[in-house]
Amino acid sequence: MPGEPAAPLANIAAALRRERERVGVSLTELAHRAGVSESTLAHLESGTGNPSVKTLWALGVALGVPFSRLVEPADVDIRVIRAGEGPRVGSEQADFTGTLLSAGTAHLRRDVYLIELEPGAVREADGHTPRSIEHVVVAAGRLRLGPEGGTVDLGPGDYATFPGDTPHRYEALVPGTFAVLVMEHP
Repeated sequence: MPGEPAAPLANIAAALRRERERVGVSLTELAHRAGVSESTLAHLESGTGNPSVKTLWALGVALGVPFSRLVEPADVDIRVIRAGEGPRVGSEQADFTGTLLSAGTAHLRRDVYLIELEPGAVREADGHTPRSIEHVVVAAGRLRLGPEGGTVDLGPGDYATFPGDTPHRYEALVPGTFAVLVMEHP
């Protein structure tokens, strides 16, 4: 239907309104807490904005919810995400794309992402919600990741875990790098 935002923008718009109302804050207050402009937040809630990863993470932290709760579509009985599809959000810092594969629930607070990276700029991430933990398995390529001052290099099949509530980084060392990221949110 013309005039309606396309998914994932419609999912993000609905989730932002739902979570903001759940917390009981105004658009102005949420914008202030997240450090984003009120007009940016208004555009996102109307489905006309173009959110960055950093903006959505800031809004999630301000709302006390995982990033995934802002981009996950409504529940369905069976869900298939074909390669190259799904709610994809890019990084403004690096050639880094995260595709949400599965969001946690109120009782199971974990999210599963497919992340794709290319060599070049490093994806610097701020700390997420308190006590978050990141688990990463590299599927292809080579990846340098971890908290500031404690990065490790991984290859296909390698696994690493680290605290996600402190600043950390992701850097592709070869073209075509991708990995599965599981984020736990206590």
